[in-house]
Amino acid sequence: MDEKVVWITGASSGIGEALAYELNKKGAKLVLSARREDELQRVRSNCSFPDKVAVLPLDLSDFDSLPNKTEIAIGKHGKIDVLINNGGLSQRSPILETNFEVFKKMIDVNYLGTIQLSKSILPHFISNQHGHFVTITSLMGKFGSPYRSGYCGAKHALHGFFDVMRMEHEKDNLNVTLICPGFIQTDVAKNALTGDGSAQKKQDDATANGMPVATCAKKIISAMENKKFEAYIGGKETFAVYLKRFFPKILHKVVLQSAVR
Repeated sequence: MDEKVVWITGASSGIGEALAYELNKKGAKLVLSARREDELQRVRSNCSFPDKVAVLPLDLSDFDSLPNKTEIAIGKHGKIDVLINNGGLSQRSPILETNFEVFKKMIDVNYLGTIQLSKSILPHFISNQHGHFVTITSLMGKFGSPYRSGYCGAKHALHGFFDVMRMEHEKDNLNVTLICPGFIQTDVAKNALTGDGSAQKKQDDATANGMPVATCAKKIISAMENKKFEAYIGGKETFAVYLKRFFPKILHKVVLQSAVR
């Protein structure tokens, strides 16, 4: 990753923040994006080589602004080699009790914003005959779980889109890596939207006892460097991917019996 230029969305906390620290230590030049500029500046100042780090606030749900933001991002270091699509929101609420606006926000932020940003940088990658899309989806992009219906739907959609991106642009020397984390020690559960659109504001035990975020970041970077198609990162929950593939009815029973709230 030395001297590669990496653009990270959702870089103000969690996995995005941990990736910034690890990539910067490896010598990468960074563009950090999220909505909160003050938090991005905090992450930048905590990097090993802050002079190699640029900050670019953006809102993934502001679709019309993203092509211009892409041009600004390219200008920060003269190019982009890797786009890490990490920005997003989770959800914790039963379908029956979830307002339609919450489902829409899951799609707007987790899917459509990511698609718009990726499509905006695609011509730059094609022109350079080089580029890597690294999209942080979730194990919820491979199978479902109660109280996460809108989140699961948006993450499943990312897999469909980026599988096609890989197929259509392999000829342009572009790579696509889909990262599927399980339970990682971040604030994703605290920030998850409930049925009325408000934040849950509480941690769940599975997330609190999950993989340390720095460990997750190192595994993501390894998957990037090895240009993997997909990587499943977490604890025993990652085996559910294989249960879904070969024994879907067993997975259904296992998930319903687990403490998934």
